[in-house]
Amino acid sequence: MTTIGFIGLGTMGRPMAANLVKAGHEVMGFDVVADARDRAVEDGIKVASSAVEAATDVDVLITMLPKGDHVRQVLLVDDGPLSVLAAGAVVIDSSSIDVPTSRDLHERGVELGIEVLDAPVSGGLAGAQAGTLTFMIGGAAETVEKVRPLFDAMGSRTVLTGGPGSGQVAKAVNQMVFGSSLVALTEAFVIAERLGLSPQKLFDVLSTSSGDCWALHNFCPRPGLVEGSAADNGYAPKFAAALLAKDLGLAATAAESAGVELVVGRGAKDKLDELSIKDGHLDASAVITKVGLK
Repeated sequence: MTTIGFIGLGTMGRPMAANLVKAGHEVMGFDVVADARDRAVEDGIKVASSAVEAATDVDVLITMLPKGDHVRQVLLVDDGPLSVLAAGAVVIDSSSIDVPTSRDLHERGVELGIEVLDAPVSGGLAGAQAGTLTFMIGGAAETVEKVRPLFDAMGSRTVLTGGPGSGQVAKAVNQMVFGSSLVALTEAFVIAERLGLSPQKLFDVLSTSSGDCWALHNFCPRPGLVEGSAADNGYAPKFAAALLAKDLGLAATAAESAGVELVVGRGAKDKLDELSIKDGHLDASAVITKVGLK
């Protein structure tokens, strides 16, 4: 049994922490939102009164926070959770954040004698609940092996992407590809329907041709085509538009730092930003409403 601190018990963090409890680990969690703390108790997660308390006397600290700013405010402060970790403890940051913040966290770990992994995830809420997430991990291979049972409890695949911050790079560009595919799908359905081709016929073609993609089968923007799709449930979020917009913003920042001009990715970001202004709580597939089809 490993003693784990878990900071960030929201939509993704709580089911991840719950799967660690199911695997027999002791989890001390914290979230600034009282309702999140209350729900965590229902999953057998012990709840701390602060982020520092959640990190006290633990072997591993896992964080799942919304933004890089939150990671800095929680972890990169003098008297924060890292200050109470013992040398040799492992920090797994599964937040999706900017590369510079991730690399700063790694550097702080070196200063304190703490092993840090940036390990953002893919798989969404369904993957978090089922324990089938994919982890994109930046850091030392030896550290990954040290905590592999934890990754196995929360996910079905780990990819060691390279050195510090590389997991965040992988997540950003993966989301750029997904977001771009999703927006292209919405445009395809709108064009097809306006020119007399039914959504079902287009789906039949796309799903068996070169236009096939993961977004089509998991985030189909038209209702009545894929069982269990958000489109069939009023676009109730499986993956909120605001979260994808954030990820595409991270991809744009990464592209700028790499000296790459985005064309397709920038267009996808603009559409998700437009949706998120008023309807960021809806599923990302609701972006179809921004290309003319209600």
